Amino acid sequence: MNMGFTVAVVSKPDADMILEIAKHTGALKFGEFELSSGGRSTYYFDGRLVTLNPKGAYYVAKAFLPLLRDVKADAVAGPTVGADPIVASVVLMSYIDGQPISGLIVRSEAKGHGAKRLIEGPMIEGARVVVVDDSCSTGTSLFHAITAVEAAGCRVTRVMCILDRHMGGSDEIKRRGYDFVSLLEADCAGHITLANYQSGSD
Repeated sequence: MNMGFTVAVVSKPDADMILEIAKHTGALKFGEFELSSGGRSTYYFDGRLVTLNPKGAYYVAKAFLPLLRDVKADAVAGPTVGADPIVASVVLMSYIDGQPISGLIVRSEAKGHGAKRLIEGPMIEGARVVVVDDSCSTGTSLFHAITAVEAAGCRVTRVMCILDRHMGGSDEIKRRGYDFVSLLEADCAGHITLANYQSGSD
C-alpha cells in the first residue's frame, strides 16, 4: 500500500479523446443492466468497445502510461477480462517508449491445472505494481486483483480505471489507503464527464 501519494496529472486531451471514442463506439448503453458486482444500473459502460478499438487502445495506453511512470511502476496488473486489453496496450507502448513495464493478468480463480497460477505474467517479488481496470463500481474486481498482487509479495502503488461509476468502490479504495485515479466519471444517470485533472495538464 502506498501512503505517500504522488500527485496524478491526467492528460485532459487524452481523456477527452477517450470520451469521444466511447461515444463513437457505442460503449455507453442505456436500459436495465445487472453489473458484475451484483448491483443494477440504468446504464452500462462497455469498456471493451474502447480498449479493443485500435484508436481507443492507443489513447488509453497513452493516458495511463505516464501515470505508471510517476509512481515508478515495474508492472501493470488487472482482473481478467476487463483489464486484459489495457494491460497489453500499456505493456506494448512502454516497450516502444524505451522503458518496458511488465504485464500481469489476475484470474478470477487459480488455474486448475499446470502451474495452477492465479496471476499470469512475470512475477517479481517486491515489484511496484499499478492495478487497472476499465471501470470501477463497487471495486470487487479491483480488490480481488489488489489482494492477489499483494499476496504475491508485490506493492500496489496506484489503482486506476477508465471510468469511475461512483458506486462506492473508489471511495473504499481510497479509504483503505490506496492512490486512486480515473480518467472519466459518471453520475447515477450515466452522464459521463472528464474526471478531475490537475489544472494546466495537457
